[in-house]
Amino acid sequence: MKMRSHPPYKWGPPGTGKTISILALSHELLGPNYREAVLELNASDEMGIDVEPIQSRCALVRFSRLSDQEILGRLMVVVQYENVPYVPEGLEAIIFPADGEMRQALNNLQATFSGFRFGNQENVFEVCDQLTRFTSRNMVRNVLGSKFYDACHGMKQLYDLGYSPTDIITTLFRIIKNYDMAEYLKLEFMKETGFAHMRICDGVGSYLQLCGLLAKLAVARETAKPA
Repeated sequence: MKMRSHPPYKWGPPGTGKTISILALSHELLGPNYREAVLELNASDEMGIDVEPIQSRCALVRFSRLSDQEILGRLMVVVQYENVPYVPEGLEAIIFPADGEMRQALNNLQATFSGFRFGNQENVFEVCDQLTRFTSRNMVRNVLGSKFYDACHGMKQLYDLGYSPTDIITTLFRIIKNYDMAEYLKLEFMKETGFAHMRICDGVGSYLQLCGLLAKLAVARETAKPA
């Protein structure tokens, strides 16, 4: 990044590299004494700092959430450097709850290694409570494979374990969003899941409501057509 008349103003989701990129840029420009010339402030809203005048004097640089592949690439560097034993399914389970945040993915990896010394799917589930992800993926797979009752069985498993309907539907939406299926069908699935989410937010979070969503997805699989 080259400095021009307007310094960069970086904004975006947490854990995507905003702070570290500024520190790296400062180090490149100022050398080992860069910290003497850098003032780092966090939680500006709570500190009463008005950011609007700052934004008007800066070039805006927006950071987006990282892709799973970007997070995986950095995790591979870390596990190799730190000699962390793992299996590929374990890293996949670490990435999912991070939701595009590198910091969260590294925290998940560190917590799993500290607790179990091995990064596999089961250990990550214990640390990150991500059973919903595994079961939700199977539910989508069963709906697409015309195994409606198997999908309902998975839903009942989550419901009986005490997972909140909001957590279940949120995870299911993320699974559908990233699932490898025809785009027109994915849009129908996301639409029905969004409607179910609204009903759950209105207080109707019963097991019947969740299974009703699976039924609507099964119908959509049969009736949805390409645009």
